[in-house]
Amino acid sequence: MSAILPLLSSPPAVAGLAPWWLPGGNLQTIWPALFSRRYAGRPPLLRRERWSTPDGDFIDVDFVEPAAASEARRPTARRWLVLFHGLEGSSGSHYAQAFAHWAEQEGWSLALPHFRGCSGEPNLAPRAYHSGDYEEVDWILQRLRARSRRPLLAVGVSLGGNALLRWAEEAGESAGRTARAVVAISSPLDLAAAGQAIVRGFNRQVYNRMFLSTMKPKALAKLLQHPGLFDRTRLLAAQDLHAFDDVFTAPLHGFRDADDYWARGSSKPHLNRIRIPALVMNARNDPFVPAMSLPRPEEVGRHVTLWQPLQGGHVGFAGGGFPGHVLALPDAVMAWAARG
Repeated sequence: MSAILPLLSSPPAVAGLAPWWLPGGNLQTIWPALFSRRYAGRPPLLRRERWSTPDGDFIDVDFVEPAAASEARRPTARRWLVLFHGLEGSSGSHYAQAFAHWAEQEGWSLALPHFRGCSGEPNLAPRAYHSGDYEEVDWILQRLRARSRRPLLAVGVSLGGNALLRWAEEAGESAGRTARAVVAISSPLDLAAAGQAIVRGFNRQVYNRMFLSTMKPKALAKLLQHPGLFDRTRLLAAQDLHAFDDVFTAPLHGFRDADDYWARGSSKPHLNRIRIPALVMNARNDPFVPAMSLPRPEEVGRHVTLWQPLQGGHVGFAGGGFPGHVLALPDAVMAWAARG
């Protein structure tokens, strides 16, 4: 049987992730991303590799190697963790730095692959990335698995989590040969529900504008690389993610339109196909992943654990006294993984 967090309480591992001084889903989303502490002491040390893709493009992957002291303390703990970032995220995102800090301290090797165009340099191919990009996830995981026999745990955040779940769903029984478990944090499991939520009220003025402010310039830069790739006038007129996906994301990645992309890219309808341990964690006050769209236990398979705390916002989960920190998030996720 799948497990679900009781809706009126928090599991021990994530209790206290919404401090009293940070009320509401929007504050719990925005404040941790901008102001809460991501690491203790110095920033995590990252080493970058550039990988050539099979279609003549590239991605950049940042690595964290465990400190010699931490590895000496825990010689049997050194394992591989891979973290897939969210929409317009990177290895500099608050959650990525928190996981990188955790890996350094605990003696794990961490890979932080960037989806195409998210590492600070435009990619070369006509394609970019999308929420259902399980083929790209598969290629990345297979390449990481080939370089080490150590157990690999894959974590995806928001868009990256949905894409990771789609990979586990498509891989089925074979997923266990690549990863021992997957975790999705604050992922839009129902893309249509999330897409509708992000264009309402405050969400439209803040989150919708924030995403389009970086996605549109990237799309226009790609049009300069590949003239005629899409309709520039339609893209400039796009005022929400649905319109953007309709003119850019969907056609560039083989979908008929935005509705087709959102339907085929959503992981929620296929969660019962997952055959490795999977944690799906969503705060019920996430501003643009509506609680009503979250899966129930009867909608997922026995390998899936649902954590749905009442508080946390979208990839917020801040803890501690003012100004807070986001270090409890990797602690909670990795505690779950250790029990598996």
